[in-house]
Amino acid sequence: MTKFEKSSGNVFRDLGFANADEMLAKADLARQAGKLIKQRGLTQAQVAALLKVDQPKVSALLNGRLTAFSTERLMQFLKALDQDVKIVVKPRPRSRAAQIRVAAE
Repeated sequence: MTKFEKSSGNVFRDLGFANADEMLAKADLARQAGKLIKQRGLTQAQVAALLKVDQPKVSALLNGRLTAFSTERLMQFLKALDQDVKIVVKPRPRSRAAQIRVAAE
C-alpha cells in the first residue's frame, strides 16, 4: 500500500528546506514571468533585451534555476513585463500557520 503525506502547501517546506517561504515566493514569481513570456511568444533573446540581462539568465529563469535571483529582482522582471506587483500584509486565520504567497489576479 502506498503511503501519502498531506502537503503543508509549500513543497520546499515539505522537503525540509530552511528558506522554504522565500523559495516558494521566488518560484511563484518566476512562474508568473514564464507564463507571460510564453503568452507573448517572446524569444529568450527578446526577453533578455527586455529584462536587461543576458540570455543565460533568461534560460535560468525559465528553467527554475533561481538561486542567482532575489525576490526583488524577480519582481522587477515582472514590472518590465508590464505587470503591477502588489504586496499585501494581513492577519492569518487561526486555522493555519502564517505563510508567504504570490498570487496573480
